[in-house]
Amino acid sequence: MNQKEQTGFFRRNPFFRVLFREIDRMSSSFIYLFITLLGPLIAFILLLAIFNEGVPRNLSVALVDQDNSALSRKMGMWIDAAPEAEIAMRLPNLAEAYQRMETGHVDAVVVIPEETEKNILKGVQQQIPVFINNSNILKGGYLQKGIYKTLATMSGGIKVQVAMKHGLSEKQALAKAQPVKLHQHILFNPFGNYAYFLLTALLPLMVVVFTLLSTVYAVGIEVRDGTGPEWLEHSGGSVIVGVAGKLLPYTLLFSVLATVMNVILFVQMGTPLRGEFMLIVLGELLLIVAYQFLGILLVAVTSNLRLSLSLGSAYSMMALTFSGLTFPQFAMPVIAKAFTWLFPFTYWVKLFISQAIRGEAAVLGIRYLAIIPLFILLSVALFPRLKRILLNEKFWGKV
Repeated sequence: MNQKEQTGFFRRNPFFRVLFREIDRMSSSFIYLFITLLGPLIAFILLLAIFNEGVPRNLSVALVDQDNSALSRKMGMWIDAAPEAEIAMRLPNLAEAYQRMETGHVDAVVVIPEETEKNILKGVQQQIPVFINNSNILKGGYLQKGIYKTLATMSGGIKVQVAMKHGLSEKQALAKAQPVKLHQHILFNPFGNYAYFLLTALLPLMVVVFTLLSTVYAVGIEVRDGTGPEWLEHSGGSVIVGVAGKLLPYTLLFSVLATVMNVILFVQMGTPLRGEFMLIVLGELLLIVAYQFLGILLVAVTSNLRLSLSLGSAYSMMALTFSGLTFPQFAMPVIAKAFTWLFPFTYWVKLFISQAIRGEAAVLGIRYLAIIPLFILLSVALFPRLKRILLNEKFWGKV
């Protein structure tokens, strides 16, 4: 086949006619450029900047030292030296410190009462009040753990010193101070890295959001502008060929974006990869295609571009909430638990954790992978309605 015949084949073939038509439409509008390239890349950069540290450090703490002893000053130094906390201010009374916490200037208040050193030296138990702003549960919990660990370590050291002064050996004093010692092994995220915890879901979520919205826009604009008949004419009257040719450029672009995401996660961030990488890649491809077809479903159901974009935004962003990542699935009410299965993203998160973080057997990842195509089949069932909408003038012009 010579070059002229090849050119004629591409021009006659319905699939390539739709494909080239869509590429022309994409290159003629800034909106297409933003929702396929600029938007996702900006989202990636912002998320990476937010989670650059990986672990929260130096959260602000106010210290109210009412004892003003050598021990209380040492206690303040220890808290300030903890990676989780930083003594941002030293205040004379609890009322002023509490006011600073209410206004958001500090995240916690530590109070060292009067005669703390004297009571400890006498062997009397001394309480150290700690007030933590837990409106942000993740930050509050992290700060609580850091302060508690610091005070517990210091308390243990004092107990050992007191016991040794009473004639016990160092080994006996250590055993008395901590008769039961916890030897913990954190298996899958030993560093408490928030990037491993959240970015592995937020970056794919950005891919999902822009995949869904770009599909809704690409298909919905045909309905709004009344260009559906032209689209179907290029596809030879086949809605399947029309959808395949229209979606392919977006599928390729978002697959490249997913590749960039993998480089960020596994190369730059060093996210663990203990399972089958090809299962993760296949899951990403299926996730992209599933959300593309769900975009078609939204247009077919609503026949309205603006409404489809609104529903698509809400549906895609709700996926993280109901994925079971930030709040465990088993603790949700029955209705909410059932709702979690309505998002392909839920199965992607389970697949990623299974293969990347836990390193489970491939067969355990395949069970999640096998469910995602069901969303594609559900959307295909609405292709006849989509064709009627594209050809019916009463749906044209809807914003």
